[in-house]
Amino acid sequence: MIRPMLAAIALCASPLATPVLAQDAETVVATVNGEEITLGQMIAMRSSLNEQQTGGMPDKALWDLMLDQMIRQTAVSQLGASTMTARDTAAIEIDRRAYLAGAALERVAAPEPTEEELQAAYDRLYGSDAAPKTEYNAAHILVATEEEAQAIVDELGKGADFGTLAAEKSTDSSGQNKGDLGWFTPDQMVKPFADAVVALEKGAVSAPVQSQFGWHVVKLIDQRVQQPPEFDAVRDQLATQIRRERVEAEIQRLTAEATVEKTPDLDASLLNKTDMLNK
Repeated sequence: MIRPMLAAIALCASPLATPVLAQDAETVVATVNGEEITLGQMIAMRSSLNEQQTGGMPDKALWDLMLDQMIRQTAVSQLGASTMTARDTAAIEIDRRAYLAGAALERVAAPEPTEEELQAAYDRLYGSDAAPKTEYNAAHILVATEEEAQAIVDELGKGADFGTLAAEKSTDSSGQNKGDLGWFTPDQMVKPFADAVVALEKGAVSAPVQSQFGWHVVKLIDQRVQQPPEFDAVRDQLATQIRRERVEAEIQRLTAEATVEKTPDLDASLLNKTDMLNK
């Protein structure tokens, strides 16, 4: 009699004796005044945390901490839900759209670019058919009037130090660096300034040059031909560029295909009617 009884006990203790319920994102881990907190919400919260935030905590400790936080948040949010204003409703809808848009675009960007896509992007940016670019290293002194600029040119002609004058007289932040603007290509600068730089010989100083920012006195420090980088050196940047292009193309496609109806004749000053949101 003892052996059959032991066998029955062992059978009851076996994992096969009690069915294990399947767990999914909808599995309820707690309720707060009848409102469910689900396993999916817990996992989503965990995936949004980095290692610095979790501090290498064991799963059980992290579970307890997160669940306690979600319980507190849920209890307080229920108070907020019972006293919602137009501002709250509008803000929630804005957040909903922003999250869904971000999630959709993340999925668009996610696939790894193919080798063909990477090579095409490299050829477009650095290919053999692209004209080599010349980079310039120049310094400038920016002042408000042509008279001030000409006075600086005159001082330089008498032997004054360009960097010293830039630090003393230039009205922009480059004066802190003796006017040095670092390396750049002409297309990165406004046209009058770029044209002046390109026309200079190494070490030469320009006559006063006017742009929308004021009057410049420009000195060309050096120039060099920009060599295209090796493919492998820019692989990551190319992949990032391809993903950005995918995202932008999808935004443009969806916007172009959307049926958009704008309400006419609304006064833009309505934006200042913040009292509408307090109701």
